[in-house]
Amino acid sequence: MRVVIFCHSLLSDWNHGNAHFLRGIAVNLRARGHEVRVFEPRDSWSLLNLLRDQGPSAIAGFHTAYPMLSSSRFDERSLDLDEALDGADLVLVHEWNSHPLVKAIGRHRVRAGSYVLLFHDTHHRSVSDPDAMAAYDLEGYDGVLAFGEVIRQHYLSLGWARRAWTWHEAADTTRFRPLDPSPPVGDVVWIGNWGDDERSEEIRRYFIDPVRLLGLRALVHGVRYPQAAIDELEHAGIHYQGWVPNYAVPAVFSRFVATVHIPRQPYIRILPGIPTIRMFEALACAMPLVSCRWDDCEALFTAGADYLAVDSPEAMRETLSELLKDAELRRHLSEHALQTIQSRHTCAHRVDELLNITASIRSTAPGALIA
Repeated sequence: MRVVIFCHSLLSDWNHGNAHFLRGIAVNLRARGHEVRVFEPRDSWSLLNLLRDQGPSAIAGFHTAYPMLSSSRFDERSLDLDEALDGADLVLVHEWNSHPLVKAIGRHRVRAGSYVLLFHDTHHRSVSDPDAMAAYDLEGYDGVLAFGEVIRQHYLSLGWARRAWTWHEAADTTRFRPLDPSPPVGDVVWIGNWGDDERSEEIRRYFIDPVRLLGLRALVHGVRYPQAAIDELEHAGIHYQGWVPNYAVPAVFSRFVATVHIPRQPYIRILPGIPTIRMFEALACAMPLVSCRWDDCEALFTAGADYLAVDSPEAMRETLSELLKDAELRRHLSEHALQTIQSRHTCAHRVDELLNITASIRSTAPGALIA
């Protein structure tokens, strides 16, 4: 099968978590013998920022880590959809693509395509910026892949889609897996980007303050941290090291005892059931994890067995302290979490789901299922 993916970027994961998941999906599809072609804008915001921040060596690092993957960079005004979609069997269009491109691909499907065409939503904009999402013209699309049930229901209730499937993110376990532990260099590591107004206060209350009050050895990786935030980290004794390529994260985890999960506010307030992909990845590395409480209404994990949940900064401080002292608790969490990931939440599981969805669409009457 020939699979074509239009995404914001496969090459860059700079403030672009969707690249993590798409890389894992593309790797798994290729391992099964499918052909995968990926297209991304030449001037994608993530890639330009990565090059500005890290230089061309970051792209060379991607190709070294993923020699089986490549991405065609295009200029939208000159993109030849007939050539890009020639022979396609399945086309995935991510929601960070431009409105005109999303529309043009739908029109191509109606005019010239026999492929299955799916719109892929992995963000909170359907509720935080509904006007922008409603402006996508999905005529010609067969359905929507939503990375949470609440988003799937949102598409259906607003009439944006006649068919939608919940397609959670997951861990690429070809890369995210337990490594032999290195000599620890610290107690707790957090890998995440600055949250602007979405979680900046939570970072302070659930990470910076507990680390400072406990006197822990801590490290932060991430981007878009303003200088004031970097100064705040340093004042708390937390080492800040900026961007780290996502494929290098398992090695980072192996040098620390524990990590934390700090969801953004939209996912706590109005989009229950959706963790960040970094939670899947940390648990796949058997990394003991303490999470700010979120509503796991889809029962992806088991709080208290896969990870420890806290609902106050005081509880975070107490739980981190307990976890760092209790090797048996860490072992129990690591083993249970790893089993959960391997049995339910790998990119291989998601590819199985994607292929089943594709087969179900092909079994229906020909024609687009979105008005």
